[in-house]
Amino acid sequence: MRVLVIHQNLPGQFRRLIRHLQGQPGYELTGIGEEAAVKREHLGPRLRAIVYRKPDGPGEKTHHYLRHFEGCVRRGQAVTRLCVALEKSGYEPDVVLCHPGWGEGLFVKDVFPRARLVVFCEFWWSGEGADVGFDPEYPVSFDDRLRIRMKNSVLMQSLMAADDGVAPTAWQRSVHPPELRPKIRTIHEGIDTAYLAPDADASLVLPDGTVLTRARPVLTYVARNLEPYRGFHVFMRSLPRLLAGNPDLRVVVVGGDEVSYGRRPPAGFASYRAALAAELDDSGQRVDWARVHFLGKLPFATYRTVLQVSSLHVYLTYPFVLSWSMLEAMAAGAPVLGSRTPPVEEVLRDGDNGYLTDFFDADALAGRALDPIARRHEIAATGLRGRETVLHHYDFETAGLPAYLDLLKPLPASSREAA
Repeated sequence: MRVLVIHQNLPGQFRRLIRHLQGQPGYELTGIGEEAAVKREHLGPRLRAIVYRKPDGPGEKTHHYLRHFEGCVRRGQAVTRLCVALEKSGYEPDVVLCHPGWGEGLFVKDVFPRARLVVFCEFWWSGEGADVGFDPEYPVSFDDRLRIRMKNSVLMQSLMAADDGVAPTAWQRSVHPPELRPKIRTIHEGIDTAYLAPDADASLVLPDGTVLTRARPVLTYVARNLEPYRGFHVFMRSLPRLLAGNPDLRVVVVGGDEVSYGRRPPAGFASYRAALAAELDDSGQRVDWARVHFLGKLPFATYRTVLQVSSLHVYLTYPFVLSWSMLEAMAAGAPVLGSRTPPVEEVLRDGDNGYLTDFFDADALAGRALDPIARRHEIAATGLRGRETVLHHYDFETAGLPAYLDLLKPLPASSREAA
């Protein structure tokens, strides 16, 4: 079977699936991605990688509602040129798996009408009711709401052309319009629960030489980038009470200082971390920064160790895409304290397989965290129930992979002939 995988940041969410297919007979894999991303990756010998250069952005006079769409159309054209060249060489895929968020999926079906096109429906933007306008600290204007809603034009066109869509969680599927939901299946990409497993003997050596193990109280926080969408501002404001409430507590923070979602940091600050640290210092609240360890972005093996030594993992998010990090922490056996927001509530049951807290209340977060940290040896069962949740519903081998393999099938002969 010929499978064509298209993703701006190839392999992106399809990493584990690609690795599996590379090890199976009967699959011929081709990938298309942006040149810079593909160069960073080691995609393996059994995937033919084809790259395009990042296209020019929208024109200066383009209406600001349409700049995102124009940029996506340009990227879609770049991918289409590659697909046309493949088609002229005699290549025709049976299945195309594509993340359409940057425009790559707009015109694929026009080139390969006989292929099953599956698009990854990560998120449908809304002017209200989800991430936009959720946080009153970062209000949006009426103009912002209209502009943001127009971003859906790309996904709508891609999904209309596709044969199937796939969303990682039920909540992410639910934010799509009801007219489009019948086309979308709920399939998570899957967590490697064999690798991300508890290890009672794990130890983490911090830059200051301190060694952390499960014997010490350790609170962890992880995000790709430290920003409000993942509740970083609330987490930072909880530190004074957290540190004062347990003099032995160490806090380990993993993530970069860039911005993945939303607006830039406040004027005068290079990052939200710098802005919030200054806010705490200026407020006169004492923070023992020597016990707060910002480790930046880590190799995956080191990141795994962070989760394995964690007494309690804090995960906060707007009503937005659920991060792998929460499920990975659960797989590693770390009890999770998550925000009471829909993506988290789909997975966590308060007091059973984890804990929930109000997203906006930093004091409540600290108070909610201190009790299980003090009882860290007693709450191991909570962490294990969290792991069981991931094993049953989000494990790659037993949940994600079978569902994806069922999806990645050629179109019926009648459909291919009609095309």
